[in-house]
Amino acid sequence: MNSELIYVLVAIAVGLAATIVMDLCAIFLKRAFDIPSPNYCFVGRWLRYMPEGIFRHSSIAAAPRKPAECAVGWIAHYAIGVIFALTLVLLASPQWLREPTVLPAMILGLATVAIPFFVMQPSFGLGIAASKTPNPAQARLRSLTNHAVFGLGLYISALAISFVFKPYA
Repeated sequence: MNSELIYVLVAIAVGLAATIVMDLCAIFLKRAFDIPSPNYCFVGRWLRYMPEGIFRHSSIAAAPRKPAECAVGWIAHYAIGVIFALTLVLLASPQWLREPTVLPAMILGLATVAIPFFVMQPSFGLGIAASKTPNPAQARLRSLTNHAVFGLGLYISALAISFVFKPYA
């Protein structure tokens, strides 16, 4: 197997594992502190409306449900995690997979919050950076926290996988 393919496969594994870390953190926060978890079904609903030419909603929660929206949303959630991990490897270099450091992972994790702030939340009818929600500061903090945890998950996952990856590097 060529080294480029190995890097891609390892980056995919890192992205999946980092997304799992983020989801486990959300489950912990829900059970320990009753903090609501992100609703990826809304992501699926948003995506399922796109083939009809509908990209923005006044309220994604009020939009009629679509078949398989939850499955589509969860698949998109994990696919996006993989895309972000591949982006990190492209920006930091494949060497980062062999010797991961926390700073690039945290920077990318925090930078990815731009997607929900400036694309998804406005498209869902929540305004830029959740400005139309009942508590924008709380919504922003949750988004930042989720993406920081994802960044930390990128680092932890890459570190764990690097022990397996080193013999192939």
